[in-house]
Amino acid sequence: MARLASYWFAGLAVLSSAFSAMAAPPQAIDRGPLTVLAADTPISVTIALALPALDEAEKLQQALYTPGDPQFHKFLTADQFVARFAPSGAEIARIVAALSRYGLSAEKTTATTLRVSGLPADMERAFLVSLHSYEVAPHEKSRGYTYHAPLSRPTIPAEISAAVATIAGLDNRPVAHPHLKTALPFQRPVSPDVPLKATGNPLGLLTVNDFASQYDVEPLYNKGVTGRGRTVGIVTLAAFTPSDAYKYRQAIGLKVAPNRIQVINIDGGPGAPSDASGSVETALDVEQAGGVAPGAKIIVYQAPNDIQGWVDAFAAVTDANLADSFSTSWGNWEWAFANTEGYPAVIDPITGRTVAPLQAFHELLLRAAIQGQTASASAGDGGAYDVVNDLACPVPYSAAVAHSCSATLTVDYPASDPLITAGGGTTLPGQLQFCLNAACTPL
Repeated sequence: MARLASYWFAGLAVLSSAFSAMAAPPQAIDRGPLTVLAADTPISVTIALALPALDEAEKLQQALYTPGDPQFHKFLTADQFVARFAPSGAEIARIVAALSRYGLSAEKTTATTLRVSGLPADMERAFLVSLHSYEVAPHEKSRGYTYHAPLSRPTIPAEISAAVATIAGLDNRPVAHPHLKTALPFQRPVSPDVPLKATGNPLGLLTVNDFASQYDVEPLYNKGVTGRGRTVGIVTLAAFTPSDAYKYRQAIGLKVAPNRIQVINIDGGPGAPSDASGSVETALDVEQAGGVAPGAKIIVYQAPNDIQGWVDAFAAVTDANLADSFSTSWGNWEWAFANTEGYPAVIDPITGRTVAPLQAFHELLLRAAIQGQTASASAGDGGAYDVVNDLACPVPYSAAVAHSCSATLTVDYPASDPLITAGGGTTLPGQLQFCLNAACTPL
């Protein structure tokens, strides 16, 4: 699973002490006000609009998934959802007009999102912030980059506050990095406690063919259930090389359509594939999802590595309603989305509540559910202790154990959203032996 970069650890005494043991990225250098450095360069943000009848939509979703209810599985089409639940054309026109008074231009990108563009000074005036530019030097395997962010949390203009679920893009720092776990160079299976089913590959080197064998998917294949006529969506923040997926399937003997993969770049896409950006995560997603359902079409929605791109990708997959099911392997501790300066949370001046991407994601997932789209996400690599896994600190906390921390209950989002299916790891009976050399002898 890929992980969203963390900016939430300040103030958590026990946990932050453990973080000090980890390799931290270099400090971002404040290059100064964006209005000075890029005064004439427009920037853009995404405004995710709130569903006007959210309670009604939530009730319909429950009815659609309750066996015996008259509404059970009577899903809406995308057009029906828009007609019933999306903000009206008049409401969108009112919001666009309100933003124009700040010198900002806005265009509708999906039924519930607007792309808002303008000069930095106009953005600052509209959202009561001071935008600065920052620079991060290259470190370890990560490339250097620049980004802009506000010095304080923005405030929604009062005249549109009730209509906004979140604003994403005032802070456009890269928010994701891969946390891939790989096996040691030398491994070999040891006799399992319970014999595995016949497979051509040992433990640790299983393919989608082995998955079909071990998890009894083959009876479905024998009945012709291969995903034919269905479309699988992948929502990701790193690009991949489609030919790699075709070569993988060819190597393991899967017969698939030569044009089954469609790539849709959101907000211009995440750039060229690279190890540093986490492209291997996307490649694994496409290869595994497409391999288990060899007859299905695949649409990869790949967005820039920031919260704006991720919101826009979720909005695109639900607005188009082309994918029968879609998944994502990116996520972070749920609390981080709603409570830190590192994410583009905004303050509603009317209610005083914090409006964050978490609410926008939930409403997009609600639309997907009402349309009959199945959404799934990786549960994360830490189970119920997401942040403990990120910090890689030993538990339980002990003053005698350096960098230890408490086993703090922390779940991963979006997997923790009630409208998405969280997928975690499973266990096959057997043992693996990991060695430091090919002979598996002590050094």
